Amino acid sequence: MSRSRTITDPRSKEAGARLSAGLLVVRRAPQLEVLIGHMGGPFWARKDAAAWSFPKGAVEGDEQPLDAALREFQEETGIAPPPPPYRDLGTERQRSGKTVRLYTVEAEVDVDAFRPGTFTMTVRGRTVEVPELDRLRWASPAEARDLLVVGQRPFLDRLERVLRPPRASG
Repeated sequence: MSRSRTITDPRSKEAGARLSAGLLVVRRAPQLEVLIGHMGGPFWARKDAAAWSFPKGAVEGDEQPLDAALREFQEETGIAPPPPPYRDLGTERQRSGKTVRLYTVEAEVDVDAFRPGTFTMTVRGRTVEVPELDRLRWASPAEARDLLVVGQRPFLDRLERVLRPPRASG
């Protein structure tokens, strides 16, 4: 099933407030790992370091960020979003000026079920359809730190704080 959409240039007025929302899916077995996706399209094709992202996308109109995060997870991966509970990891402003809000959820996701959504773009005068993400995989937080785009790396620190057991008082 192809889910295709046209991406608006983020610098245009139609892009609005430029808020994106997504899911940072984590699993604890056999070790702590996070789910990341390699960004699709010709710009990212030959890159690996700093070319991965958490599944996320634009918040549309008056849509709530969590609703957008769940919708975008489904659109970008072709996999139903994991069930709650979700924990808000807050926002992080990107170099582009866009703001990203992520929610974390603990779940097992079958990466073999990955079916990427697509978008259209113009490359050398031709309109082509490219996947939003072209690969999906689990990575340790240390490995993800090297693979993720720089602006999303702070979410790994926030995840660590959220997952850390509370200190015993006394």
